[in-house]
Amino acid sequence: MSGWEVRVIRNRYVDSVRLMQVAQVVRGHDGVSRAEVAMGTAANLAALGVSCDATPTDVVIAVQGGGDGALDAAEAELAAPVSSSNGVAVADPPRSLLGARANVALISLPGEYAVLEAHRALTMGLHVFLFSDHVSAADELELKRRAVDRGLLVMGPGCGTAMLGDVGLGFANAVRSGTVGIVAAAGTGAQEAAVLLDRAGAGVSQIIGVGGRDLSAGVGGIMFAEAMRMLAADDATETLLLVSKPPAASAVEALGDIDVGGKRVVAAFVGWDGAAAPFEIHATLDAGAFAAAGVEAPPFDVDARGEGRLLGLFSGGSLAHEAVTILTPALGSIGGNAGDGGDDGHVVYDLGEEEYTQGRPHPMVDLEVRRRMLEEAGDDAGVVLLDVVIGHGSHADPAGGLAPALERLARSRPVIAHVCGTPADPQDSRKQEATLREAGVIVAPTNAAAARLAGRALA
Repeated sequence: MSGWEVRVIRNRYVDSVRLMQVAQVVRGHDGVSRAEVAMGTAANLAALGVSCDATPTDVVIAVQGGGDGALDAAEAELAAPVSSSNGVAVADPPRSLLGARANVALISLPGEYAVLEAHRALTMGLHVFLFSDHVSAADELELKRRAVDRGLLVMGPGCGTAMLGDVGLGFANAVRSGTVGIVAAAGTGAQEAAVLLDRAGAGVSQIIGVGGRDLSAGVGGIMFAEAMRMLAADDATETLLLVSKPPAASAVEALGDIDVGGKRVVAAFVGWDGAAAPFEIHATLDAGAFAAAGVEAPPFDVDARGEGRLLGLFSGGSLAHEAVTILTPALGSIGGNAGDGGDDGHVVYDLGEEEYTQGRPHPMVDLEVRRRMLEEAGDDAGVVLLDVVIGHGSHADPAGGLAPALERLARSRPVIAHVCGTPADPQDSRKQEATLREAGVIVAPTNAAAARLAGRALA
């Protein structure tokens, strides 16, 4: 791609979340039309269309517009002390696992390097939060078996969310402490469940993410079982809430043998019929969360009518899958990368999938792809459906960034959204919802409620 100005910083590793944050800051620099900051892997350079002398251990800064000033700003931001959400400087991290004083290692390396570091962490007796993806199923199985032998957790690979001892890891929301412990093979699924538990007043004791493949037949729920045992031994946890996309029946059956000490177990297995399950199963995130909290779903009675097709644009993969699960019976086949490949015109996209994130930040951080798709939406998009996921690690004001495009669309068709977040999050869910309503968007109390309304509007 032409127009890039590039600078390479040698022998500097920066984790992907920090790279996303730096790129976001540089995009606000005068004259910058696009900015990306990434490790110099062949895949990242190919995705950007950049040719430069960089290795996977170098940081590559690429900007369009802004000149040397923008490149200098990016380099300065990379060198600046990292701050927490309240502006307090965070101490420089240790340069190796040997220099760390902790009981959890958060690993966010390219997959080919992450496995060795995860094994090193286990050797040192550390639990592992494995944010990295592109880890093979064979490596995942080996890591998890070794972790169980050592009484440790491997949360991942591709684990986006956890909360241990009230400390959030990855993309996490500020939720009240409570009595429901979550085990999740779905990042935004865990976030939505935690947010709804917070809203219901039940609160969350711990969130243990396990990676999206854990309940597959190949992995067999190894880490799900270990997490359940740990929550069963946790005095603060009274109810276990299990969260996943459709699991393998064999993996679920094995979970029924776990001794949870008489504690209640509820599952939100999105889109699964729960046949022969050994515990209480719900097919949507909201049903599972409210059942775990022991409350009824909040009322949501809104009329909306649209003509044409559905356009669903999601930053959360679990939320996109939940929407498709609900919409398919109402609308029939649904296309897009989150759908079933149907050609009835309705589409739902998970913009967090690799085809949209290769060489660029996740859509919970970078609004550009979704904003462009909203701006290009035609009159045939009779209903627009989306999520707005906030919390630590997410964009500072996603509703504000999307509002101009949403306001244009909302003048002539229903635009329906759900904010996955709490008032205590840095972005404040109440402010995000108010911004959306001012743009003419219908705001639903849950992701499932938003999808149900979209289905009724077009049925």
